[in-house]
Amino acid sequence: MTNSLKETISNLQKDFTANPKNAVVQYESNSILKEGLQSVVTLREHKLIVDEPKSFGGKDEGPSPVELILAALATCQEITYKAFATAAGINIESVSVNLTGTLDLQGFLALNKNTRPGFQYISGTVDIKSSSPKAEIDKLIDTVNKHCRVLDILSKGVPIKLFQKVSSNTSTSAAQTEQRVSVA
Repeated sequence: MTNSLKETISNLQKDFTANPKNAVVQYESNSILKEGLQSVVTLREHKLIVDEPKSFGGKDEGPSPVELILAALATCQEITYKAFATAAGINIESVSVNLTGTLDLQGFLALNKNTRPGFQYISGTVDIKSSSPKAEIDKLIDTVNKHCRVLDILSKGVPIKLFQKVSSNTSTSAAQTEQRVSVA
């Protein structure tokens, strides 16, 4: 498995060096609110239920959006460690990540205009088990922190442009559609 992964990474590096345009990819998420606070998300061929805990008015039938942020960071860290360790020939027996995100719901519920609605901060531990020398692991840690995609997105931000398409169909008028743009 590791040789196959190493070969895949090597082939991608060669391809992207020779053809930089091949390195640009787009990811897509499609979501629809189904019932209460529950959404069904489609990611490629995968479906995922996203919901809020019962204490917050949901049915607790799936992770919440903010839990998915933590999961995205944790799994991206693990994947990035494995990919770079494999490419560099560094033995990684296991890597796991535990994260905690602290959120003040006064921001989300518009109770305090000075409180942000998202995480106040995220903290956690990356547990790496390896028989490789400390110097190699230290270099790997630096490399992962520079190249983890989700860490980059969360720590540096990314431009976001959302289009809101509002459709209305009242009994007194024909269907109308209004489009609005929000930039964050």
